[in-house]
Amino acid sequence: MRIALITGASSGLGREFVRQLAARKDIDAFWVIARRKDRLEALQEMTAHPVRAIPLDLTDPHAAEQLQDMLAEEQPEIRMLINAAGLGRIGDTVDLPLADSCQMVDLNCRAAVAVTAVCFPYLKRGSRVIEIASVAGFQPMPGLNVYAASKAFVQSYTKGLHHELLGSGIHVTCVCPYWIKDTEFIGGARSTSRKYYRHYPLASVSSSVVRLSLAASAMNLWVCTPGIICTLDRVTAKIIPHALYVPLMEVWKRL
Repeated sequence: MRIALITGASSGLGREFVRQLAARKDIDAFWVIARRKDRLEALQEMTAHPVRAIPLDLTDPHAAEQLQDMLAEEQPEIRMLINAAGLGRIGDTVDLPLADSCQMVDLNCRAAVAVTAVCFPYLKRGSRVIEIASVAGFQPMPGLNVYAASKAFVQSYTKGLHHELLGSGIHVTCVCPYWIKDTEFIGGARSTSRKYYRHYPLASVSSSVVRLSLAASAMNLWVCTPGIICTLDRVTAKIIPHALYVPLMEVWKRL
């Protein structure tokens, strides 16, 4: 059985990946992971392929072991692995609850590595791995510091994995989108009443981000910046020293 395994599938990019992959002939079934079982089950309406709803909280240290047991029992071939589960909180680091900061690191970093690791034995030549990072990972971001740092980790991890699997026929791509206006992220990330980010100019939409991500994966690009703003940021963050770039960002976010 050939499957697409997608985390964070109950909403946002994860759900959009299911929609855009729904008719793929090289996929026999979807395994979708998130906490909200009802939303996962509703994904069956989007595709004729069977959808296996796996309600897991990936911040649970035992979640990866549960997934590992399921994979060992079914022995599927994973054609697409998409780690779209993620968490962000806006606010100065000193103002964020400890639990929020730890949860961001746990879900964005540890869980992504753990899910990818338990999937390794089921990836074959032609399989694709997509790890969702963020444009925030290209530089430190005051007011979004822990999230940005966690996504910098995802970038580094994914680029290293891409290099390690060169020649294996397995494509590995890190996707680094800008703000996406039709997902739950912006609303969920606001953890304080202080307005750190007032506007989201030229924000992306999930359909475009997913379409460009799948195209980049097909070409085996190690990093995908699916939009003009995130591509510009990727370039400027390499050219302008962070000691100058970060204060400029501090000014920009408060305009």
